Amino acid sequence: VQLVESGGGLAQPGGSLRLSCAASGFTFSTYNMFWFRQAPGLERELVAGVTRSGSITRYADSVKGRFTISRDNAAKTLSLEMNSLKPEDSALYFCAKPRSINYWGSGDAAMDYWGKGTLVTVSS
Repeated sequence: VQLVESGGGLAQPGGSLRLSCAASGFTFSTYNMFWFRQAPGLERELVAGVTRSGSITRYADSVKGRFTISRDNAAKTLSLEMNSLKPEDSALYFCAKPRSINYWGSGDAAMDYWGKGTLVTVSS
C-alpha cells in the first residue's frame, strides 16, 4: 500500500490550496478514505472523510463550508480542496486508509496506512 500526498505549500489567509493523494497497492474504490492533519504540538485530528462511492462526506467543524473532500476511483486519487484558508489551518496533512472497509469514525487508531504528509502553511 502506498499513499502519496501532494499540493501543499504556502498560502495567504483567505487563499486556496488543493491537496491530492495518489493511492496504490489496494482496492481504493472499496474503502472509505480520510484526510487528517497535525499541527506542531497538537494531536492529529480528522479533517474530512468520504465514503467509497464519494456520495457521503464528513468534516471537522473547523473546516465545514471551507474544505471539500472528493475522490476519483478510476484514477485512485483522493483530493481536498481548501478555500478561505486561515493561519490555524497550518499543519501537516495526511491521507489515510482505514483498516476496515466500513470504518466511518474519526479515530486515527483505526487507520492502518498513512502517507508521509504534505505541509500547508497559511501566513501573510
